[in-house]
Amino acid sequence: MSKDYVIRVHDDPCLIDGKAWNRLLSQQAAPTPFMQHEYLSALHEGNCATEGTGWLPRFLTVEDHGELVAACPVYLKDHSYGEYVFDWAWADAYQRHGLNYYPKLLNAVPFTPVPGSRLLARDDTLRSVLLQGMTRLAADAKLSSVHSLFIDDAEYGLITGTGRSGWMMRSTVQFHWQNQDPGYPDFAAFLASLQREKRKKIAQERRRVADAGVSFSQQVGQDITPQDWDFFYRCYALTYRAHHSTPYLTRDFFARMADSMADNWLLFTAWRGGQRLATSLVALQCDRGVAYGRYWGAIEAVPCLHFEACYYQPLAWCIANGYKRFEGGAQGEHKMARGLLPVQTHSAHWLAHPQFSQAVGDFLAREGSGIANYMDELNERAPYKLTHPQSA
Repeated sequence: MSKDYVIRVHDDPCLIDGKAWNRLLSQQAAPTPFMQHEYLSALHEGNCATEGTGWLPRFLTVEDHGELVAACPVYLKDHSYGEYVFDWAWADAYQRHGLNYYPKLLNAVPFTPVPGSRLLARDDTLRSVLLQGMTRLAADAKLSSVHSLFIDDAEYGLITGTGRSGWMMRSTVQFHWQNQDPGYPDFAAFLASLQREKRKKIAQERRRVADAGVSFSQQVGQDITPQDWDFFYRCYALTYRAHHSTPYLTRDFFARMADSMADNWLLFTAWRGGQRLATSLVALQCDRGVAYGRYWGAIEAVPCLHFEACYYQPLAWCIANGYKRFEGGAQGEHKMARGLLPVQTHSAHWLAHPQFSQAVGDFLAREGSGIANYMDELNERAPYKLTHPQSA
């Protein structure tokens, strides 16, 4: 590789060559649909991740003789909403000492706590260039910090294995379902792999939904009509309203998803008496057999409907379609009772202020020990039979 590459900062991801970006993504260890150029552009054009919402794009690209060889999504943030790796205490500590924590620099997919590749590059040398580019950008602008969220295992190894100066690692816990090898023949076989009390509870929950007269339909890709998307968005917005909040994503964003990434979406709709009742939206990484639970909502409360829409229907679909993994999203120990197991996720953090960097480093060391103990505790409560491979 030539050493005379050019590093650029972009305030509009739509101006980056989408095909070149996606080619880089396809070469990474853990590509996800959420890192596709179409997805990131839709967040910008759909008025979800923009300067007006506190997400000012500062995407980095590296070119070698005009060819895109590295890139990553970067945002200048004046808050910590929509990140799912919580640093409010750090911001509060800065404020109490008369320092500004915001703005900060963030390498992440907005509103999307899904682990995957964040530093798109031909090799580790170029990934290091991206890391250096972010810290240089932060230093030049006198920003407090840089944060890279939900990175993949290869990026974790790169940062920790080389003692990367100033970068500190943080772990959180999610819950993912893994298909057995060979895959379960059907949902009943999956249930049979669980401990008796877990099987009984799932059967009871599913029976309550069925006894309420609720049935489900499923649609993938182009089969999801604009009317289906409209009803989904109504349910999605109601979920936020129930928590006295405002949706991060706009209806326009989902319209763009239907246009540019239709094949990456699976919609479950709950029906009763010929009327729609609830929806659950799942993202798909079709070539890798991975599904991601994303959003749900209902226009009426029905006992156990959430579990059916968000776990049992997607898991049954994954089994029927030979998918390898279903990721249930951020947090939620209740997912273990539905067959999802704890998985550690990682983020990397760089703080410019030496004393605060030391203090945060000490905190992360203590927190990391707590996370390790928490993982041990969770693994002792695995829902599978002792003879099942996932209980090993």
